[in-house]
Amino acid sequence: MVRAAEGEPRHTADVVNISSSAGRVARGGTAVYNLTKFGVNGFSEALRQELQPLRVRVSVIEPGTVDTELASHTREELRSRVEAQTQAIERLQPEDIADAVAHIVGSPRRVAVNEVFVRAADQSW
Repeated sequence: MVRAAEGEPRHTADVVNISSSAGRVARGGTAVYNLTKFGVNGFSEALRQELQPLRVRVSVIEPGTVDTELASHTREELRSRVEAQTQAIERLQPEDIADAVAHIVGSPRRVAVNEVFVRAADQSW
């Protein structure tokens, strides 16, 4: 990434990590998931500080409820709870997250978007 920043016309490169709203808000029954997402957030911030002088921007996107297969990969008890909690929400679409990535990497060199916390409009947590 450092070489890419040196050779790129804007003299910058981007690392964009995808975390989750679970990296900000812990909920019972999802401790390991929360651990990994809080970790991604901390890692991203430390890496941002380390690479900033080298013109490598590091960002993290923390999406809320997205219409993906994630819930289908959890144990039944948690899957039922998540479904009950999110059934009335119009979930974010993967394209919404892609738009956030495009915004970050398309920003001029003078702009560093360090984090984007994006939730479904109906999501209250």
